Amino acid sequence: MKMIMFDFRDSEKEFFEKNILKDFEIKFITEPLNEKTELSDEEFESTDIISVFTTSNVTEKVLKKFKNLRIVTTRSSAHDHIDTDYCTKQKIAVFNIEQYGRTSVAEYSTALILALIRNLLPAYYDMKNHSINHKIYEGRVLSSYTIGIIGCGAIGSAVAKIARFFGMKVLINSYMKNPELNGSCEFVSLDELLASSDIISLHLPYNGDNYHMISTEEFDKMKDGVYIVNTASGELLDVKALYDNLVKGKVLGAALDVLECEFISTYKGEMAAVMEEAEQHCVETALITQKLFNMKNVIITPHIAYNTKESVDYILTETFNLIRDYLKGVNTNRIC
Repeated sequence: MKMIMFDFRDSEKEFFEKNILKDFEIKFITEPLNEKTELSDEEFESTDIISVFTTSNVTEKVLKKFKNLRIVTTRSSAHDHIDTDYCTKQKIAVFNIEQYGRTSVAEYSTALILALIRNLLPAYYDMKNHSINHKIYEGRVLSSYTIGIIGCGAIGSAVAKIARFFGMKVLINSYMKNPELNGSCEFVSLDELLASSDIISLHLPYNGDNYHMISTEEFDKMKDGVYIVNTASGELLDVKALYDNLVKGKVLGAALDVLECEFISTYKGEMAAVMEEAEQHCVETALITQKLFNMKNVIITPHIAYNTKESVDYILTETFNLIRDYLKGVNTNRIC
């Protein structure tokens, strides 16, 4: 089958060097798939499968160009970057990958927390620029903090266990209650978590209903000097509200590994061209994100919390397993 893999990363190359996929004729493209993507007429005509990451923007206009497309796979749990309504109408199967980053994302989230509260990046850049001010690098030990974890699936539970190892008080808001955490963590309402946490870390999937679940009203309920960490989904967090609260000092620091309208913020080409095609709210979000990049108390990374050898191998193995299952009539992890 003919397949094009977009958003292809260097970290994925080793998998294909070690695994022979005889049933697939694969073209690798490092750029994301979007309405600006140029392919030959033959490629648009003959491609059976496309594989993307969250940085792609797979709209109806994009999908219509592929004349015989059968399968779309995303190498992520999130799938809001794909027009699933159009895929359903056209009987194009869409698959995602779940449960791939429990340990990887949990460890990365903890690293971001440590970098924030110990002022790691300001200290590094000041040292590099020979302008040192020890007073502003002062932090606190983790055991002095209360962490609020929103979402208690595999990743949220792993973060909770790490936090308890460091001696932190752990509050959790989640519709799921992991019995393994009973007695060591406290399950509370969202309002109580917002009011009582020194650090708030997001670990739940975006489902459309929880769009901007952390916005102006939620920030108003938080402690002064709170830290925000998001390694889950950019759509959960209103970056305009985050920026406003960083400016006024309500939020002491933030670390974001995911961004709303990620395809714009990570676009490598001419920004004006992609913004012209984007929805207005994505343009506004991208402009706010640029302001966040200039703040010393904000860490933004390019969606790499999952990016360990173990997770990448799992994602790619599962991607091809799902395709093979589908061709045999089994619809594992099929979204539509």
